[in-house]
Amino acid sequence: MGRCAWRIGGRRRDITETNLRLCFPELDRSARAALGREVFRHAGIGIAETLSVWLNPRRNLAPRVCLEGADALRSAAQRGGVLVIGGHFSALECVGPALASALPMDVVYRRNRNAAWEWLQVRGRRRYFPNVIEREDTRSLIRALREGHIVWYAPDQDYGPKHSVFAPFFGTTAATLAATGRIVRLSGAAVFFASQHRDEVPGRWTVRLAPIEDYPGSNPVADATRINALLEQAIRIDPAQYLWLHRRFKTRPDGVPDPYGRASKI
Repeated sequence: MGRCAWRIGGRRRDITETNLRLCFPELDRSARAALGREVFRHAGIGIAETLSVWLNPRRNLAPRVCLEGADALRSAAQRGGVLVIGGHFSALECVGPALASALPMDVVYRRNRNAAWEWLQVRGRRRYFPNVIEREDTRSLIRALREGHIVWYAPDQDYGPKHSVFAPFFGTTAATLAATGRIVRLSGAAVFFASQHRDEVPGRWTVRLAPIEDYPGSNPVADATRINALLEQAIRIDPAQYLWLHRRFKTRPDGVPDPYGRASKI
C-alpha cells in the first residue's frame, strides 16, 4: 500500500517531501527520495498492523513486544497519575494491547471528521484501553491523571497557534503545544516519554519508556524545546518509521511563508 501510494504521488507525498527537506537538509535529493519511499512503506505496514489489532483482538502480539522501562513506569504509577508523552510513529497502534495489558492506561486521540474511521478507531482502542479521551476534553484528561491513571498523550502535531509556542524541531521552528506543561502542572502527574519501533526481520516491536525529570519548568518555550528534542532523538533511531505525512510546520511565525505550497490545504 505504501509503495503504491508513493508512486501515485499526491499531496501527502508533497507534504512528506517538504518535511524531509526541512528536517534533513544534509541529505541530497536522491537520499531524501529513498527515505520518503521508506516512510510510505512503513506507513503502509502501520495501517495493516493497526487494522489487525483493531479487528482481530484475539491475536496476541504481546510475546513479540519488548517493553523497556515498564517497571519504572509501574513504580511511578503507584504514587499517582502519569502522563506518557509519545509521538506518531507508524508502529503506534500494534503495541497498544501489549502496553495496556502490562500497564493499564488511558489514551488521548484526535477526533476524525470521517464518521466511519472515527467509529473504527474509538471502537478499536476501547478493546484495550479503559478510557479513550478526545484531545479537546482537557477536563477528562486532568481528572484521569488526578485519579491516578496512566494516560498516553502525543503533542507532536501542529494544532495551530492558539495553544502553542514556537520551538525548534530538527532545526526548523515548529508550533509546539504549550498545554502539555499546563496539564502536568494542574494534575500533579509524573511524566514519561515513550517511543516505539518495529524490527521487521524477527517481526518484533520495542517500546521505550523513560522518565522526564523536572518537567515542566518556568519557561514554556524551553519546555517545548525539551519535548521536541526527545522526539527528535527517538525519530533518528529510524526516521522512516515516523509519520512525516502531516504538516508539522503549517503554522508559521509572522512573515514566514508556508513551506507546503499546493499541499497547504490539507
